[in-house]
Amino acid sequence: MKTLSAEEMTAIASQVIEMESAAVLSLKGQFTSQITQVAQMLFECRGHILVAGAGTSRAVAQRFAHLLACCGSPGLFISAADAIHGGAGAVGEKDVVYIISKGGQSAEINRFAQIVKDRGAKVIAHTEKPDSPLGALSDAVYRIVAPADVDPYGMIATGSSLVNAAACDVLCTLLLRMRGYTKEQFGHTHPGGAVGRKLEQESKTA
Repeated sequence: MKTLSAEEMTAIASQVIEMESAAVLSLKGQFTSQITQVAQMLFECRGHILVAGAGTSRAVAQRFAHLLACCGSPGLFISAADAIHGGAGAVGEKDVVYIISKGGQSAEINRFAQIVKDRGAKVIAHTEKPDSPLGALSDAVYRIVAPADVDPYGMIATGSSLVNAAACDVLCTLLLRMRGYTKEQFGHTHPGGAVGRKLEQESKTA
């Protein structure tokens, strides 16, 4: 155990923010024509966009699913672990299943992806490894790579989770624009909490 001084703590805090900011900024050079294919596939989905992931990717997937719904797309989180124990019955042929997996090697993720394909739904892989088993099972791949040094030991997904969340934010914003989803429409689905109160006040003063 190491005791850190106040100066050391603030220095480390600054270093973390600098590294993570640079990692997110690195996304600017990663967008290719793949983003057009992925965004169009999500836009044209006539069922639900079901988002899955394991470990830290599960948290990113849950966040993405919620934000998709906030942006006017029918996003829902689905647990791959539960899906291979019967939950995959919720997947229909009109759905798109968006799977986040850094290496695309997870057994439960890939078993779920195969079930999804067998049920006639489309699969999008959000991964660093397009040539992985998950990539091979997918109809489209959104390749996102986080700098290796942004995570402690190159394994604890602190900064890389922010990179992947930001990559998902890009898709949410694209879909928001493609659908022409308005603040008024958002207000209809978000009447609760501080956001709901603010939107209600804005509508009264408009």
